[in-house]
Amino acid sequence: MTSIGIILGSTRPGRNGKAVADWAFEHASTRSDAQFELVDLADYPLPHLDEPSPASFQQYQGEHTKRWSEKIASFDGYVIVTPEYNHGPSGVLKNAIDYLYNEWNNKAVGFVSYGGVGGARAVEHLRLVAGELQLADVRQQVALSLVTEFENFTTFKPGNYQLEALTTLLDQVVAWSTALAPLRQPATI
Repeated sequence: MTSIGIILGSTRPGRNGKAVADWAFEHASTRSDAQFELVDLADYPLPHLDEPSPASFQQYQGEHTKRWSEKIASFDGYVIVTPEYNHGPSGVLKNAIDYLYNEWNNKAVGFVSYGGVGGARAVEHLRLVAGELQLADVRQQVALSLVTEFENFTTFKPGNYQLEALTTLLDQVVAWSTALAPLRQPATI
């Protein structure tokens, strides 16, 4: 069965992302077309990129990198929950992405974002990064405004209309992850 990791891209104390990721995971878990797992970057503490070789070589030295690699490699696709900090994704998320290369290749990714303008600028940045990593980013995005989807900017209360957007995003990530599966198989001669 297709396996999708929902990556919580913030480790900030008091982060809004935890409620957003829990909401996405709760909704995804009701589906029968894929298995979903919530991956919290707080559970994978990675220092600023400290591997001596480029990620594409997969010659990892750090146990933290090996653990992260194993987790990310176990999925067929991803939903990344990202905040928007200073018109971009969080530093911890970008750092976690940069640790790896091959583990991301030929998989699908969708974005659930939150921020002043729904996190749209963070996602635009991440779409460029996804292209370099050979990740197929799906069109649908869930953009959650701190003004309309959070009470007092902290208590997550999404409108019901957001569930339709999330469902479409999950449909696309599962479909693309499944379609890309042959590209992830070892070549046979």
